Amino acid sequence: MIENRQVRFKRSETRVPDGLPEAVEAAFPGRQLRWYVGRANAEEVVVEATVASEPVTPYRDSVLEQRYPGRSVVVSVVPTGVGCSIGGFAGDAAPVTRLLAAATDYLVTNPNAVNASDFIRLDDNVLYVEGYCIDLLCRGLVNLHLPYANRVGVVLERSSAARLDAAFNVINAARAVHGVNVVHCAVTEGPIGSRCRRNDSGGFVGTIDRPETLFAACEALLRHGADAIAVATNVADLPLDEYALHFAGRAANPVGGVEAIISHSVVNRFRVPAAHAPLANVRNLALESAVVDARGAGEMASTSGLACVLIGLARAPQISPPPAGRSREILNLNNVLAVVAPANCMGGIPALFAHRAGIPVIAVAGNETLLGVTAEQLGMAGVLHAGSYAEAAGLLLALRHGLAPASLVRPLATLRHAPPGQPVAAAPPLYAGAGVE
Repeated sequence: MIENRQVRFKRSETRVPDGLPEAVEAAFPGRQLRWYVGRANAEEVVVEATVASEPVTPYRDSVLEQRYPGRSVVVSVVPTGVGCSIGGFAGDAAPVTRLLAAATDYLVTNPNAVNASDFIRLDDNVLYVEGYCIDLLCRGLVNLHLPYANRVGVVLERSSAARLDAAFNVINAARAVHGVNVVHCAVTEGPIGSRCRRNDSGGFVGTIDRPETLFAACEALLRHGADAIAVATNVADLPLDEYALHFAGRAANPVGGVEAIISHSVVNRFRVPAAHAPLANVRNLALESAVVDARGAGEMASTSGLACVLIGLARAPQISPPPAGRSREILNLNNVLAVVAPANCMGGIPALFAHRAGIPVIAVAGNETLLGVTAEQLGMAGVLHAGSYAEAAGLLLALRHGLAPASLVRPLATLRHAPPGQPVAAAPPLYAGAGVE
């Protein structure tokens, strides 16, 4: 069973932000699949967590003693289910993802940043990494093994013949047009029961009625040689009025949260890359206009959400060493130049662990979410603030070339020696972002 829980931590009893991961682990020992800070104030921090009734597969051994120098990596986090104004729709973070990727050797991002049903654009240096894998990367628990190609297996939830026919047409198109190596498709014996839920912080999360049905299908794929898993299900309990507002550009995508839980569950159990897509995109909506908000048009123009997932998984990094060491490259947290995330969504695992490790965190004010969790509220000192992703890309270039971000703006603090008996001058301020209030 998978359920969504909320837990409150008093600041007087919890070291915020650096002690939060241990506090969450103590609250749900060995059972959390996903968590983030949903609210924060002067007295407490509220964490929204999705937990399993049974212990999840532990990742205990750090890989930080392993170093693979020579490549810089940027992690761009676009959280799902929290209404990101950039990336909260259908692959509409793809342009800013490509921009950030131009400032580094490799750009790690979560699938929903670029997934847009039939439409996806992945530059060669953009790494399609499921959110649970990003968490493990930023915790220093896994290496990313970049494959030449993955053998993709597909789980299709039992559905009508028409829906399954449409899905197989998408699968065959990905094979014929994009060269994706699909080794097996498993249609489940019965329903999986993926369901939407809204948590108390206003974000969309999800649950699964029959995870054993999902896992049995995954095991069949692995027996056929799959080393990446695409899952396509029918999502139940969709609030259709909210979904219609989403396509008008005024609400979060209610599907995002349950998609994350499905892929997190598969990755945790089988340690292979995974991603979820709706088996059939919803059409019975009372839309304000037949021409939807441009950010959601990729989904509205497509029958199924499956194509982009197959294309993304074809070269998604592995978190377990492949047989015979067949990797194009290996990367880990030691390669990470910076983590980029929305400015009011700083309470996720990547930003918190990067901050704790002394890795620069760039907070982008231009990507709004329905949360209000800022670096200042969490006490995260030293965060670099950017008004837009264009400004964030400039900061990444500065970091990559060894330029102090504070040297890029004016006024520039002047350092002087202190006369005898007087205190040393205060350190110059950090970069606060041009145009960021």
